[in-house]
Amino acid sequence: MRSWGIGRSTSAVAASNRKPTRVDALLDILKWPGILSPSSELRTPLVAGLDLASVTLCAITGVLVARSKQMDLVGLTVIAIVSALGGGTIRDVLLGKLPVFWVAEPLGVATAMVAGWLTFLVFRRVRVSSGVFQFPDALGLALFTVVGAEKSLTLGHGWLVSALMGVITGVFGGVLRDILCREVPSVFTRTELYATASLAGSLVFVFSRGVGCQPMISVVAGICVVVLLRLAAICWKWKLPCFSDPDRP
Repeated sequence: MRSWGIGRSTSAVAASNRKPTRVDALLDILKWPGILSPSSELRTPLVAGLDLASVTLCAITGVLVARSKQMDLVGLTVIAIVSALGGGTIRDVLLGKLPVFWVAEPLGVATAMVAGWLTFLVFRRVRVSSGVFQFPDALGLALFTVVGAEKSLTLGHGWLVSALMGVITGVFGGVLRDILCREVPSVFTRTELYATASLAGSLVFVFSRGVGCQPMISVVAGICVVVLLRLAAICWKWKLPCFSDPDRP
């Protein structure tokens, strides 16, 4: 036992004296900026209200998208919840933040359910243009993106992971919705920039927080980048190139 302890301490000293390698340097870069304190700007009544409004909007648009699938009320309720809360749920599971946010604070899931039911009743026989929801959808995407990136930063994850968590929070509710509706997720096909807008805003938010900008400036900058890039993509039909079969017409 005594020799084991000596060997263990010797190996620990050797590990501590090991010279940093290029891999270590790369890992340090990816782990930047380290643990940040939570931003109080994302915990105000205004942001909480906008968050619930975003949940409501995602639930409504999810139900409207699924209307062509002839689902009953139970199916549409599931679609509403998944559309509104799916991205945040995946984020919390990946970050090991359990129980997930809507289990700890069920107001979000209740809001999504009610929004889905009201959409079922109001729009059951009424057609509505998708253009009505373009600006609110862009704002909801931006808010979800910033909130997701912020949660990852406060848990101590680096810039890359935090930026991706922002995208997952903002985008993957719609991805899960499309999968449940047996469709190829729309963000992966020939649509105007959506996930790209989320990633751009998430990176702006993460880097501005990392270099020490005021939290409010970081929040506003991240939201503005997502909203403006998304709306510009819709207006001027900006799309990413697709990987397609050259033999297909």
